[in-house]
Amino acid sequence: MIGSFLSNQGKVRNHNEDAGGVYKNEEGQILAVVADGMGGHQAGDVASQLAVSTLHNKWDETSMIETPEIAEKWLEEAITEVNQVILQHSREHEECRGMGTTVVVTICSNQFASVGHIGDSRVYLANSYGFKRVTEDHSLVNELVRSGQISEEQAEHHPRKNILLKALGTDEHISPDIVTLDFEHDNRLMLCSDGLTNKIEEYELEKILDYSGDWVDYNQSLVDLANDRGGEDNITVAIVHHSDPDTKEGVD
Repeated sequence: MIGSFLSNQGKVRNHNEDAGGVYKNEEGQILAVVADGMGGHQAGDVASQLAVSTLHNKWDETSMIETPEIAEKWLEEAITEVNQVILQHSREHEECRGMGTTVVVTICSNQFASVGHIGDSRVYLANSYGFKRVTEDHSLVNELVRSGQISEEQAEHHPRKNILLKALGTDEHISPDIVTLDFEHDNRLMLCSDGLTNKIEEYELEKILDYSGDWVDYNQSLVDLANDRGGEDNITVAIVHHSDPDTKEGVD
């Protein structure tokens, strides 16, 4: 398995509130994370970094994840722990009061990938059946789409598109969405913040299906395209590729 990660400040923001990474354990399984600190709140970058560091530290203490059930339990417990860490930090540091973050996190093994998420950062899966979004945004406009009040096309340009209904660090009790997918040879997972998906259409992201080059270059091409189209937000993308067993595996 190969993992690659890239985060970029964008062309407008004065600092990067996104965070993330891809981390491999001794068994070759990968934890991939993308977190987007809540814009307009105090210390969004602190919240996203706390989320990533807490998940990374927990992963470092974890041995082989043998079943989807274990993976899903790990994700639920880990995301709940992250929520408490962020809440506690905000209580102890006045300058961080009200901060929050989205998170998408995946555990990738040779047979399955388990996905946990809160907020509007996304996960996509590319496999022999095509390209599809795995997560559903926890946002106001997505609820309006689900209830039939607006169309998906209207949602793309809705003035309240950035309003989240769920985020880490904003409520004492959280309920992440968790799902497990088959993850087979040559399947690809993409995790990204809305700084990417607000600038690049899903039909353009589908090119990941046929990509055969270096994933570092692929991530850079997406970031460059988002910046070319304005780059008003931070831009973050992580890829996990269930690569050929003979391919040199690693994390970029």
